[in-house]
Amino acid sequence: MNTMRSRLVPGLLVSVRSVTEAQEAVAGGAAIIDVKEPSRGPLGRADADVTAAIAEAVAGRAPLTVACGELVTGASEIAAHVEAIANQLVAAGLSFPEAVKVGPSRLSLDHWRSAYERLAAIVVEPIELVAVAYADWQFAKAPDPARLIEAAADGRASTILIDTFDKSADGLLDVAGLGRLRDWVAAARSRGLGVALAGRLSANDLPLVASLGAQIVGVRSAACEGGRMGRVNRGNVTELVGTLAEVGAAAGGSPPPPRLSPKELNP
Repeated sequence: MNTMRSRLVPGLLVSVRSVTEAQEAVAGGAAIIDVKEPSRGPLGRADADVTAAIAEAVAGRAPLTVACGELVTGASEIAAHVEAIANQLVAAGLSFPEAVKVGPSRLSLDHWRSAYERLAAIVVEPIELVAVAYADWQFAKAPDPARLIEAAADGRASTILIDTFDKSADGLLDVAGLGRLRDWVAAARSRGLGVALAGRLSANDLPLVASLGAQIVGVRSAACEGGRMGRVNRGNVTELVGTLAEVGAAAGGSPPPPRLSPKELNP
């Protein structure tokens, strides 16, 4: 079993592309702010200065994670991008992101394993490198999630994100199917991995997704007015946070942290 534990807080992760969106997500109660440029792919890499500006805007209010594109672009290129972000944050007196994540598209399992290990070895500590599996792995030309989960647990990973690659297609539940998704989550947790689920999840999907045992649920489209390429809205975020809190309370779980408490939406 993997003995490296994820440091990421549980709850709702909201992907943002600007300072304004980050402020909306924090005001709505997001547990994690994730920096991503959706026009550049499922894990689109935002410019380093955009990431630094968002980090400054949310400092002390929510932890930050950063999408860094696809691992096939090369560990050295991704590491250089992470270093550029880290240098800007250090210069501003800010903390490093909690984690970065890179996708496995266009890689065989062996190539993913070696590239992930190379990147994990050079990413600035204490930043966590999240492993990513795509539910639509055949379309993404990525490893089968079941096999990637095993490889991630055998390696340096502490957290795995199960996401979708094709954001124009169906959401995670439709792509994976409930039974297979439950099996993936159970396999990851049995190996000691923290689990995040994302992929065009709607507000109606959240209770079912949360019941599978994932610690983190990630959204963008559901948090936006106008879909994935629209703008994050605090009211949408508040509703999603409240839904997760209700699921946790119904399951008899621990109360969520204060920033996850449900709030009333403006009429």
